[in-house]
Amino acid sequence: MKVYIIGIGLIGGSFALDVKANFPEAKIFGIDASDAHLERAKELKLIDEKASMADLKEADVVFVAVPVDVSLGVISKALDQVGENTLVIDAGSTKSKLCQAVSNHANRRNFLAAHPISGTEYSGPEAATPNLFRDKTNIICEVEKTAFKLQERALEIFSKLGMRIRYMDPESHDRHIAYVSHLSHISSFMLGKTVLEKEKNERDIFDLAGSGFASTVRLAKSSPAMWTPIFQQNKENVLETLNGYISNLTQFKDLIENEDFEEVFNEMERTNHIRTILNGIN
Repeated sequence: MKVYIIGIGLIGGSFALDVKANFPEAKIFGIDASDAHLERAKELKLIDEKASMADLKEADVVFVAVPVDVSLGVISKALDQVGENTLVIDAGSTKSKLCQAVSNHANRRNFLAAHPISGTEYSGPEAATPNLFRDKTNIICEVEKTAFKLQERALEIFSKLGMRIRYMDPESHDRHIAYVSHLSHISSFMLGKTVLEKEKNERDIFDLAGSGFASTVRLAKSSPAMWTPIFQQNKENVLETLNGYISNLTQFKDLIENEDFEEVFNEMERTNHIRTILNGIN
């Protein structure tokens, strides 16, 4: 199996590691805008060889893991190159604009729109992590538009990598992900910004920050180059989630100002239900 990975960072590199582990006969080729990334990926044995878009006609599988604004053009160019038996998969965090962009492509049947919900706050080839996708949900959109034999190939790969599969339409995907992923990143970035503005002594931040702060602000270490296009492409849903979040923050602030600490307690106790949800769903 010849696997071409476009974008050798955290997601693409981790995919390479897991494909190598689960499909020993596979040969991994890397394509990236940064030649330094490709060289580092070879040093780390994430890929076997460097490649170019013109080589995709030889591919069995193409896995696209680039920022979502770049992916719109990259996936169309990849579909221009591939043969009729090539499977093209993307891993982007937004789906509506992408699915619209490829909807009329002559090779639309070769494309599977996917979103493995996994990752860390790190980026680049060094961030690649074995088993990153194991026991994670992978959302697939518009599966009916992908050729059945290519669906089967994708599901075999996803199964070997240990992913759980959910099917959604692109609009539902973008709406739900705005709440459970995109809002989390905005909240983390803005918490980090607030602390940086108010705590001018960096040593105080380092010495006094507890595990709660560290875990809450962890996502603020994520790549702006990746997240800015996500917020742009999913603008309407992101704004809706932000409005709800700001409303809840304002209400909580009002409770404290009015010294209604009984209701402060009740609000937090009601929200504790999130623990039951996250601990209880297999």
